[in-house]
Amino acid sequence: MASPAPIPAPDGTDRGLRARLTIPVLAYCGILMAVMQTVVVPLLPDLPRLTGASAGAVSWMVTASLLSGAVLTPVLGRAGDMYGKRRVLLLSFALMAAGSVICALTSDIGVLIAARALQGAASSVVPLSISILRDELPPERRGSAVALMSSTVGIGAALGLPAAAVVVQYANWHVMFWVTAALGATGVALIRWAVPESPVREPGRFDVTGALGLAAGLISLLLAVSQGGQWGWGSARITGLFLAAALVLGLWWWHQLRAEQPLVDLRLVSRPRVGLSHLAALLTGFAFYANSLVTAQLVQAPVASGYGLGLSIVQTGLCLLPGGITMLLFSPLSARISEARGPRITLALGAAVIASGYAVRVVDSHELWMIMAGATVVATGTTLAYSALPSLILRAVPPGQTASANGVNVLMRTIGQATSSAAVAAVLVHHTSLVGGAPVPTLHGYLLAFATAGAVALAACAVALTIPGDPGPDGTRRAPGRTRSVSDGALEGA
Repeated sequence: MASPAPIPAPDGTDRGLRARLTIPVLAYCGILMAVMQTVVVPLLPDLPRLTGASAGAVSWMVTASLLSGAVLTPVLGRAGDMYGKRRVLLLSFALMAAGSVICALTSDIGVLIAARALQGAASSVVPLSISILRDELPPERRGSAVALMSSTVGIGAALGLPAAAVVVQYANWHVMFWVTAALGATGVALIRWAVPESPVREPGRFDVTGALGLAAGLISLLLAVSQGGQWGWGSARITGLFLAAALVLGLWWWHQLRAEQPLVDLRLVSRPRVGLSHLAALLTGFAFYANSLVTAQLVQAPVASGYGLGLSIVQTGLCLLPGGITMLLFSPLSARISEARGPRITLALGAAVIASGYAVRVVDSHELWMIMAGATVVATGTTLAYSALPSLILRAVPPGQTASANGVNVLMRTIGQATSSAAVAAVLVHHTSLVGGAPVPTLHGYLLAFATAGAVALAACAVALTIPGDPGPDGTRRAPGRTRSVSDGALEGA
């Protein structure tokens, strides 16, 4: 016989407690999603030995979750707008926990890759959570909550690397997946208890053709970008994938413009406030990802290289930890800047801070404290920029499309990160020297990667400043002589 549901206290204590814990629970889920994405990084050097697979096959442990996340984020965002954001959030988190259980039970590389693809569904956690916060919170609390939710991506990445490194170093590697499975199951229970179902829906028929077309096009595009360095940028496979991506995404765009209920409202995306925000997200994702990617390789380089510090995986994770703590501390500041000056200014400021952090890296990447200082400055700018992006989207789209619109914004960040990974790899491969008989990237290669990321951050700053019609903190558009609601502006496309 089922247990009776708990009866709230007459004064509403139970309901009040749940309401107070909604933001911490969603932030916990966002952090755990980011942790899940990074936990395999310390394992990559040892996985060929542990699984009996090649290094190329092992790299798909990262690629699989990247591809599935890119495809599923806008799809699940649209499903959340239609069928309920809490319901889809529970589904995505349950898939992540199930993928962790499968990874914990096997050493077969094929099954591991499939399980990691399953975990990619968790990438939709952040846009779904941001949409729930918009629907449930009053305007005065919404800005800081959305800023915190956006920062969980960097916080989780910074926490996940050292934590996973410790587990890998002192325990069986399967333990790491059992831990994430348990944390994921806890997240599912907390969502069911503390997160309300949003009443805002946009009912209709789900665009299956659009979802399949987007999946095919994105897989072709991201596969070409992520594997170009290994397969050869001029190879027939990479060329064919780029051509297939262009063809499929072109047909998909044509279908979306003609569909009665499209997966992605391209008319909305084509408006400057939304489209430029997505472009800024792509550029910011590129600039952000180079920080952790290059820093980890730089500090682990052998001392014999003349610049490397020869740090262990655990020590490398600790070097990135201050950046994660900074992101947690600066997210409220981002909300206050957005309330005072608008998220467009916060985004531009964040991109400029990212560029200044890379300038520090170019000036001095020899001393550990300078490396950590530069990485932390980049993390601070990322906090400001990432916190502002969803606020721009929330103020520019109708309430019924917030999850899908933020899903597309996260997708653009993902494409930026994938492009950053490919660009950094290409730069470092072309700037190597032999150290102890093994090819090692030169310091010039690392500095060139930093300079490239800094230049992209400046481009993101310029794009941010061109975003028109920045609304005020009260949800009205700042304009001489009159104001109007954001929802009106979003619907009119002004």
